[in-house]
Amino acid sequence: ALALAGAPCLPARAQSIQLGTPIRFGILPIGGTVDSRNGWAPVLAELGQAIGRPVTLLSATSYDMLEQALRRDEVDMAFLSGKMALDAVMQRGMRVIAQVARHDGLPGYRATLLARSGGPVPSLDAVLANPGKWRLARGEKRSLSGFIVPKLELFLPRGIDIETSFAGGAVGTHQQTALAVANGEAELATNNTADFERFNLVFPAEAARLTVLWQSDLIPHGAIVIRRGYDGALRERVQQFFWQYGRGRGRRAEQQRQTLKGLHDFAGFPAADNRALIPVARLTHKLELDSARSAQWIDEAARQARLARIDSEYAEQLRALQAE
Repeated sequence: ALALAGAPCLPARAQSIQLGTPIRFGILPIGGTVDSRNGWAPVLAELGQAIGRPVTLLSATSYDMLEQALRRDEVDMAFLSGKMALDAVMQRGMRVIAQVARHDGLPGYRATLLARSGGPVPSLDAVLANPGKWRLARGEKRSLSGFIVPKLELFLPRGIDIETSFAGGAVGTHQQTALAVANGEAELATNNTADFERFNLVFPAEAARLTVLWQSDLIPHGAIVIRRGYDGALRERVQQFFWQYGRGRGRRAEQQRQTLKGLHDFAGFPAADNRALIPVARLTHKLELDSARSAQWIDEAARQARLARIDSEYAEQLRALQAE
Protein backbone atom coordinates (compact mmCIF):
# COMPACT_ATOMS: atom_id res chain seq x y z
CA ALA A 1 0.00 0.00 0.00
CA LEU A 2 1.09 3.55 -0.60
CA ALA A 3 0.49 6.26 1.96
CA LEU A 4 1.10 9.82 0.88
CA ALA A 5 2.83 10.98 4.01
CA GLY A 6 6.22 11.98 5.27
CA ALA A 7 5.95 11.38 9.00
CA PRO A 8 9.11 10.15 10.74
CA CYS A 9 9.15 6.52 11.83
CA LEU A 10 11.81 4.43 13.54
CA PRO A 11 15.54 5.04 13.07
CA ALA A 12 16.98 3.50 9.92
CA ARG A 13 18.99 0.90 11.87
CA ALA A 14 15.82 -0.40 13.54
CA GLN A 15 13.95 -0.40 10.25
CA SER A 16 16.49 -2.78 8.71
CA ILE A 17 15.36 -5.57 11.06
CA GLN A 18 11.62 -4.80 11.36
CA LEU A 19 10.22 -6.05 8.09
CA GLY A 20 6.79 -4.43 8.38
CA THR A 21 8.13 -0.92 8.89
CA PRO A 22 7.36 1.42 5.96
CA ILE A 23 10.15 2.58 3.70
CA ARG A 24 10.03 6.35 3.38
CA PHE A 25 10.76 7.62 -0.15
CA GLY A 26 11.66 11.27 -0.67
CA ILE A 27 11.47 13.14 -3.99
CA LEU A 28 12.25 16.61 -5.23
CA PRO A 29 9.40 18.50 -6.90
CA ILE A 30 9.66 17.95 -10.66
CA GLY A 31 7.49 20.64 -12.17
CA GLY A 32 5.45 21.05 -8.98
CA THR A 33 4.87 19.19 -5.73
CA VAL A 34 1.47 17.82 -6.74
CA ASP A 35 2.74 16.71 -10.16
CA SER A 36 5.68 14.94 -8.54
CA ARG A 37 3.51 13.19 -5.99
CA ASN A 38 0.98 12.05 -8.58
CA GLY A 39 3.72 10.90 -10.93
CA TRP A 40 5.62 8.83 -8.40
CA ALA A 41 2.58 7.36 -6.58
CA PRO A 42 1.95 4.43 -8.98
CA VAL A 43 5.67 3.58 -9.15
CA LEU A 44 6.00 3.41 -5.38
CA ALA A 45 2.73 1.50 -5.00
CA GLU A 46 4.16 -1.22 -7.25
CA LEU A 47 7.49 -1.09 -5.42
CA GLY A 48 5.73 -1.77 -2.14
CA GLN A 49 3.98 -4.77 -3.65
CA ALA A 50 7.22 -6.09 -5.16
CA ILE A 51 9.19 -5.99 -1.91
CA GLY A 52 6.32 -6.78 0.45
CA ARG A 53 6.68 -3.59 2.48
CA PRO A 54 4.65 -0.39 2.46
CA VAL A 55 6.31 2.65 0.87
CA THR A 56 5.40 6.14 2.05
CA LEU A 57 6.08 9.24 -0.02
CA LEU A 58 7.56 12.56 1.02
CA SER A 59 7.15 15.05 -1.83
CA ALA A 60 9.36 17.94 -0.76
CA THR A 61 8.59 21.52 -1.75
CA SER A 62 12.26 22.53 -1.80
CA TYR A 63 15.82 21.22 -1.71
CA ASP A 64 16.16 22.50 1.85
CA MET A 65 13.06 20.63 3.00
CA LEU A 66 14.34 17.35 1.60
CA GLU A 67 17.83 17.97 2.93
CA GLN A 68 16.40 18.52 6.42
CA ALA A 69 14.40 15.29 6.15
CA LEU A 70 17.56 13.41 5.16
CA ARG A 71 19.46 14.98 8.03
CA ARG A 72 16.77 13.96 10.53
CA ASP A 73 16.74 10.35 9.22
CA GLU A 74 13.18 10.75 7.97
CA VAL A 75 13.99 9.40 4.50
CA ASP A 76 15.16 5.87 3.72
CA MET A 77 15.22 6.06 -0.07
CA ALA A 78 15.07 9.03 -2.42
CA PHE A 79 15.19 10.33 -5.96
CA LEU A 80 17.74 13.14 -5.90
CA SER A 81 19.48 15.45 -8.33
CA GLY A 82 23.23 14.98 -8.68
CA LYS A 83 24.55 17.31 -5.95
CA MET A 84 22.01 16.16 -3.39
CA ALA A 85 22.73 12.53 -4.25
CA LEU A 86 26.45 13.17 -3.77
CA ASP A 87 25.82 14.78 -0.37
CA ALA A 88 23.52 11.93 0.63
CA VAL A 89 26.19 9.34 -0.19
CA MET A 90 29.06 11.24 1.43
CA GLN A 91 27.25 12.60 4.49
CA ARG A 92 23.95 10.78 5.06
CA GLY A 93 24.80 7.07 4.85
CA MET A 94 23.12 6.47 1.49
CA ARG A 95 24.22 4.57 -1.63
CA VAL A 96 23.20 4.79 -5.30
CA ILE A 97 21.17 1.89 -6.72
CA ALA A 98 19.77 3.36 -9.95
CA GLN A 99 19.99 6.34 -12.25
CA VAL A 100 17.33 7.92 -14.43
CA ALA A 101 17.27 7.40 -18.20
CA ARG A 102 15.22 9.66 -20.44
CA HIS A 103 13.54 9.12 -23.79
CA ASP A 104 16.28 10.90 -25.77
CA GLY A 105 18.92 8.40 -24.64
CA LEU A 106 21.38 11.14 -23.66
CA PRO A 107 23.40 10.53 -20.46
CA GLY A 108 22.21 13.83 -19.06
CA TYR A 109 20.43 17.14 -19.63
CA ARG A 110 21.52 20.77 -20.02
CA ALA A 111 21.15 23.84 -17.87
CA THR A 112 19.58 26.78 -19.69
CA LEU A 113 19.10 30.51 -19.33
CA LEU A 114 15.63 31.68 -20.35
CA ALA A 115 14.34 35.10 -21.38
CA ARG A 116 11.08 36.41 -22.79
CA SER A 117 10.75 36.25 -26.58
CA GLY A 118 10.70 39.79 -27.92
CA GLY A 119 11.17 41.08 -24.38
CA PRO A 120 13.58 43.60 -22.93
CA VAL A 121 16.64 41.30 -23.02
CA PRO A 122 18.05 41.55 -26.55
CA SER A 123 20.80 38.93 -26.26
CA LEU A 124 23.08 36.91 -23.98
CA ASP A 125 25.81 39.51 -24.55
CA ALA A 126 23.51 42.16 -23.11
CA VAL A 127 23.02 40.05 -19.98
CA LEU A 128 26.74 39.50 -19.50
CA ALA A 129 27.63 43.13 -20.21
CA ASN A 130 25.25 44.55 -17.60
CA PRO A 131 23.81 41.91 -15.22
CA GLY A 132 22.71 44.59 -12.76
CA LYS A 133 20.05 45.71 -15.22
CA TRP A 134 18.11 42.43 -15.04
CA ARG A 135 16.17 40.37 -12.52
CA LEU A 136 17.14 36.69 -12.37
CA ALA A 137 14.90 33.87 -11.14
CA ARG A 138 17.13 30.93 -10.22
CA GLY A 139 17.20 27.57 -8.50
CA GLU A 140 18.38 26.76 -5.00
CA LYS A 141 22.10 26.41 -4.26
CA ARG A 142 21.97 22.61 -4.36
CA SER A 143 20.41 22.63 -7.83
CA LEU A 144 22.92 21.65 -10.50
CA SER A 145 21.03 23.18 -13.43
CA GLY A 146 19.36 25.98 -11.48
CA PHE A 147 22.46 27.28 -9.72
CA ILE A 148 25.74 25.34 -9.78
CA VAL A 149 26.26 24.82 -13.51
CA PRO A 150 25.11 28.31 -14.66
CA LYS A 151 27.39 29.80 -12.03
CA LEU A 152 30.32 27.57 -13.01
CA GLU A 153 30.02 27.66 -16.82
CA LEU A 154 28.38 31.00 -17.57
CA PHE A 155 28.68 33.60 -14.83
CA LEU A 156 31.77 32.93 -12.69
CA PRO A 157 34.24 32.88 -15.64
CA ARG A 158 33.01 36.41 -16.49
CA GLY A 159 33.27 37.74 -12.96
CA ILE A 160 29.50 37.75 -12.41
CA ASP A 161 28.13 36.65 -9.01
CA ILE A 162 24.89 34.77 -9.62
CA GLU A 163 23.66 35.75 -6.14
CA THR A 164 24.55 39.46 -6.00
CA SER A 165 25.26 40.85 -9.48
CA PHE A 166 21.65 40.91 -10.71
CA ALA A 167 19.00 43.52 -9.92
CA GLY A 168 16.86 41.06 -7.98
CA GLY A 169 14.66 38.09 -8.66
CA ALA A 170 13.52 35.00 -6.85
CA VAL A 171 14.56 31.46 -5.90
CA GLY A 172 12.28 28.55 -6.74
CA THR A 173 11.63 25.38 -8.70
CA HIS A 174 12.26 25.27 -12.45
CA GLN A 175 8.54 25.62 -13.06
CA GLN A 176 8.41 28.70 -10.85
CA THR A 177 11.44 30.36 -12.47
CA ALA A 178 10.06 29.82 -15.98
CA LEU A 179 6.68 31.23 -14.94
CA ALA A 180 8.41 34.25 -13.40
CA VAL A 181 9.87 35.21 -16.79
CA ALA A 182 6.71 34.33 -18.74
CA ASN A 183 4.64 36.52 -16.42
CA GLY A 184 7.05 39.45 -16.36
CA GLU A 185 8.22 39.00 -12.76
CA ALA A 186 11.84 38.54 -13.90
CA GLU A 187 13.73 39.06 -17.14
CA LEU A 188 15.88 35.92 -16.84
CA ALA A 189 15.59 32.43 -15.39
CA THR A 190 17.90 29.48 -14.95
CA ASN A 191 16.25 26.23 -16.03
CA ASN A 192 17.09 23.01 -17.86
CA THR A 193 16.17 21.19 -21.04
CA ALA A 194 14.30 18.36 -19.30
CA ASP A 195 12.15 20.59 -17.11
CA PHE A 196 11.47 22.96 -19.98
CA GLU A 197 10.10 20.07 -22.07
CA ARG A 198 7.68 19.35 -19.26
CA PHE A 199 6.88 23.05 -18.92
CA ASN A 200 5.92 23.17 -22.61
CA LEU A 201 3.37 20.42 -22.04
CA VAL A 202 1.85 21.85 -18.86
CA PHE A 203 2.05 25.57 -19.69
CA PRO A 204 2.11 25.80 -23.51
CA ALA A 205 0.96 29.43 -23.67
CA GLU A 206 3.59 30.59 -21.18
CA ALA A 207 6.30 28.44 -22.80
CA ALA A 208 5.60 30.09 -26.16
CA ARG A 209 6.63 33.42 -24.62
CA LEU A 210 10.10 32.15 -23.70
CA THR A 211 13.37 31.71 -25.55
CA VAL A 212 16.63 29.98 -24.61
CA LEU A 213 19.65 32.30 -24.49
CA TRP A 214 22.23 29.73 -23.37
CA GLN A 215 22.74 26.00 -22.80
CA SER A 216 25.37 24.23 -20.72
CA ASP A 217 27.34 21.08 -21.28
CA LEU A 218 25.57 17.83 -20.33
CA ILE A 219 24.71 17.35 -16.63
CA PRO A 220 24.35 13.79 -15.26
CA HIS A 221 20.80 12.61 -14.59
CA GLY A 222 19.45 12.23 -11.07
CA ALA A 223 19.85 9.05 -9.03
CA ILE A 224 17.89 6.84 -6.66
CA VAL A 225 19.64 6.27 -3.34
CA ILE A 226 18.91 3.95 -0.42
CA ARG A 227 20.17 3.79 3.16
CA ARG A 228 23.14 1.55 3.77
CA GLY A 229 21.36 0.09 6.80
CA TYR A 230 19.14 -2.11 4.63
CA ASP A 231 20.35 -5.64 4.03
CA GLY A 232 21.73 -6.66 0.67
CA ALA A 233 18.77 -8.85 -0.25
CA LEU A 234 16.27 -6.00 0.13
CA ARG A 235 18.54 -3.60 -1.70
CA GLU A 236 18.86 -6.04 -4.59
CA ARG A 237 15.06 -6.50 -4.79
CA VAL A 238 14.58 -2.74 -4.91
CA GLN A 239 17.27 -2.33 -7.56
CA GLN A 240 15.79 -5.17 -9.63
CA PHE A 241 12.33 -3.60 -9.42
CA PHE A 242 13.55 -0.28 -10.76
CA TRP A 243 15.67 -1.91 -13.47
CA GLN A 244 12.70 -3.96 -14.73
CA TYR A 245 10.17 -1.13 -14.48
CA GLY A 246 8.75 -0.34 -17.93
CA ARG A 247 10.64 -3.14 -19.66
CA GLY A 248 9.20 -6.09 -21.53
CA ARG A 249 5.84 -6.62 -23.17
CA GLY A 250 2.24 -6.82 -22.09
CA ARG A 251 -0.35 -4.54 -20.58
CA ARG A 252 1.47 -3.99 -17.30
CA ALA A 253 4.75 -3.02 -18.99
CA GLU A 254 2.87 -0.64 -21.28
CA GLN A 255 1.12 0.97 -18.30
CA GLN A 256 4.49 1.38 -16.61
CA ARG A 257 5.92 3.06 -19.71
CA GLN A 258 3.01 5.48 -19.69
CA THR A 259 3.73 6.23 -16.04
CA LEU A 260 7.38 6.85 -16.89
CA LYS A 261 6.41 9.19 -19.71
CA GLY A 262 4.32 11.22 -17.29
CA LEU A 263 7.27 11.24 -14.90
CA HIS A 264 9.31 13.82 -16.75
CA ASP A 265 9.44 11.63 -19.86
CA PHE A 266 11.61 9.02 -18.14
CA ALA A 267 12.54 5.89 -20.08
CA GLY A 268 13.55 3.79 -17.10
CA PHE A 269 15.83 3.34 -14.11
CA PRO A 270 19.03 1.51 -15.13
CA ALA A 271 21.05 0.00 -12.30
CA ALA A 272 23.93 2.13 -11.05
CA ASP A 273 26.28 2.52 -8.11
CA ASN A 274 28.12 5.37 -6.42
CA ARG A 275 30.51 5.74 -9.36
CA ALA A 276 27.64 7.39 -11.26
CA LEU A 277 28.25 10.45 -9.07
CA ILE A 278 31.90 10.96 -10.08
CA PRO A 279 30.95 13.51 -12.81
CA VAL A 280 28.97 15.43 -10.18
CA ALA A 281 31.93 15.40 -7.79
CA ARG A 282 34.10 16.71 -10.63
CA LEU A 283 31.68 19.57 -11.31
CA THR A 284 31.39 20.64 -7.68
CA HIS A 285 35.16 20.38 -7.22
CA LYS A 286 35.73 22.74 -10.15
CA LEU A 287 33.13 25.17 -8.84
CA GLU A 288 34.75 25.25 -5.39
CA LEU A 289 38.21 25.78 -6.89
CA ASP A 290 37.03 28.60 -9.15
CA SER A 291 35.10 30.24 -6.32
CA ALA A 292 38.12 30.06 -4.00
CA ARG A 293 40.45 31.50 -6.64
CA SER A 294 38.15 34.48 -7.29
CA ALA A 295 37.41 35.19 -3.60
CA GLN A 296 39.13 37.82 -1.47
CA TRP A 297 41.72 36.43 0.98
CA ILE A 298 43.84 37.97 3.71
CA ASP A 299 46.96 36.59 2.05
CA GLU A 300 48.08 34.12 -0.59
CA ALA A 301 48.91 31.47 2.03
CA ALA A 302 45.26 31.37 3.13
CA ARG A 303 44.12 31.00 -0.47
CA GLN A 304 46.55 28.15 -1.13
CA ALA A 305 45.50 26.41 2.09
CA ARG A 306 41.87 26.56 0.99
CA LEU A 307 42.71 25.22 -2.48
CA ALA A 308 44.70 22.36 -0.96
CA ARG A 309 41.79 21.48 1.34
CA ILE A 310 39.36 21.46 -1.63
CA ASP A 311 41.67 19.11 -3.54
CA SER A 312 42.04 16.85 -0.51
CA GLU A 313 38.26 16.63 0.00
CA TYR A 314 37.78 15.85 -3.70
CA ALA A 315 40.36 13.05 -3.56
CA GLU A 316 38.52 11.58 -0.57
CA GLN A 317 35.22 11.78 -2.45
CA LEU A 318 36.69 9.89 -5.41
CA ARG A 319 38.10 7.18 -3.13
CA ALA A 320 34.72 6.77 -1.43
CA LEU A 321 32.71 6.72 -4.66
CA GLN A 322 35.01 4.18 -6.31
CA ALA A 323 35.07 1.90 -3.26
CA GLU A 324 31.55 0.52 -3.90
